[in-house]
Amino acid sequence: MSLKQQIDGDIKKAMLAKNKEELEALRSIKSMILLAETEKGGSGDVSADAENKILMKAAKQRKESSDIFTQQGRQDLADKENFQLEIISRYLPKQLSQAEIEAAVKEIIAEVGAKGPQDMGKVMGTATKKLAGQADGKIISELVKKLLTP
Repeated sequence: MSLKQQIDGDIKKAMLAKNKEELEALRSIKSMILLAETEKGGSGDVSADAENKILMKAAKQRKESSDIFTQQGRQDLADKENFQLEIISRYLPKQLSQAEIEAAVKEIIAEVGAKGPQDMGKVMGTATKKLAGQADGKIISELVKKLLTP
């Protein structure tokens, strides 16, 4: 079952349950998928990899918005963003823990043969492909920098 079909089913359940907040979050995800399907030069279908990228982008946007609202003292809006983030997280692949990411990055550094900060590009290229959808690029970048700096 594709992500779009799964979300359509969940939208129906949320409508029957009259859960407005969940319905709003699900519709925003569906909207992003529909935009990706109909964008210029697209084939009309969205691959599973592209769906993951869409979800990761949406989750990152919600998290950043929530942080900004919290800093500005708007807890009501931050709570709304956090709720939407929870809904989006249901459809994301399991996120790796800090220790799992660090182990994977160490393995990649050994695999690529990186010696220092000058090899960060090689490591990041491999790491972002290998850990796509399972870890935030910012965390990967920080770990690579930390591990390559003597």
